[in-house]
Amino acid sequence: QEQLVESGGGLVQAGDSLRLSCAASGRTFSSYAMGWFRQAPEKEREFVAAISWSGSSIFYADSVKGRFTISRDNAKNTVYLQMNSLKPEDTAVYYCAARRRYGLGRYITDFDSWGQGTQVTVSS
Repeated sequence: QEQLVESGGGLVQAGDSLRLSCAASGRTFSSYAMGWFRQAPEKEREFVAAISWSGSSIFYADSVKGRFTISRDNAKNTVYLQMNSLKPEDTAVYYCAARRRYGLGRYITDFDSWGQGTQVTVSS
């Protein structure tokens, strides 16, 4: 079975940067695409970014375009989320997700495996 473990979260000031990592282990060969979601206090879990296996196809939520960058290193079974120009509204628990099917999506139902999340807090 596949396991996803996020790391890299923390407390930063507005305008700062963070890089999140998601390490996958187990049956990772079935993960054709990876994604990041986040859930802020009192809000629903929302899509942030997704990337295909090769990295040739990438989706971003409008709220993070130009600020966040998703990437992956398949040799390390790791996906990254570089977050620049962080805003207080970026404060959330960030979750890594893996898709076990062909294709690339941007909805919760498009992904099949989830990590436990890492907290990102951005102060004003």
